[in-house]
Amino acid sequence: MADTLVLGIDPGSHRLGYGLVIRRGNKYVHVAHGMVKAPSTALLPERLRVIADGLEKVLAAHKPDVVALEQAFVSRDPHAALVIGHARGVAMLLAARAGLTVVEYPPAVVKRSVTGNGRAEKAQVGAMIQRMLGLAEPAQEDAADALAVAITHANATGLAALLKRA
Repeated sequence: MADTLVLGIDPGSHRLGYGLVIRRGNKYVHVAHGMVKAPSTALLPERLRVIADGLEKVLAAHKPDVVALEQAFVSRDPHAALVIGHARGVAMLLAARAGLTVVEYPPAVVKRSVTGNGRAEKAQVGAMIQRMLGLAEPAQEDAADALAVAITHANATGLAALLKRA
């Protein structure tokens, strides 16, 4: 896993957060992060097109080895989860077209992976990501969540490699 470039994605139909990290030993190397923003007044098909175009640019610019995606959280608002599902579908399709493996992690697993608490607040996740990656400024919420997803996958893959060697 030493030089695997992981693209983490926090999907949304208005804002899609992305973050790229490499795990080297027990450290993480920050490669990039940001958000793809769709016009809030646009209809869903247009927002998804904007999200797809932006994500295609990220994939082409960074050429990740794997895509880690946050699963949708359903209990609060089933309609919102359905709409987020469309953005997740766009991300999965683009990753599949690029020949990339896609892995998914529930939000509680992501939070626990980076903070030790599966119910951590977004601010806690953001602060921990800033510390772990040595960022001068906190990443925006969606980008911080995406970086957390990438780190979660790097952790899981790193642990699997350690167990395999043991």
